[in-house]
Amino acid sequence: MGRKAVSVLPQTQSLLSQMGEQIRLARLRRHLPSELVADRAYISRQTLTAIEKGSPSVAIGAYAAVLHALGGLEQDLLLIAKDDELGRKLQDLDLPQRLRAPRVNRKETW
Repeated sequence: MGRKAVSVLPQTQSLLSQMGEQIRLARLRRHLPSELVADRAYISRQTLTAIEKGSPSVAIGAYAAVLHALGGLEQDLLLIAKDDELGRKLQDLDLPQRLRAPRVNRKETW
């Protein structure tokens, strides 16, 4: 039983490839062999190779495990959609508008 092919937009594939390359460079800068990183991340060496190639079929948990195995880089995942300006603007548009009651002239006449 083979894996399903995952289709992504070209821009997304480009980003995954870039992220995989950055993970590979981080591993090489630390002089860590792929076998060691794969062992520390509890994944196979083939999965690590797929991550470093930017494969969209690899689960994001495996990406996180590799970032952790490289020495605490998993915190970088928190930067994903950190400042979602468009989402915040759309959320603000959905906020109920406060309606004011008409002003009443309260002059007391006795």
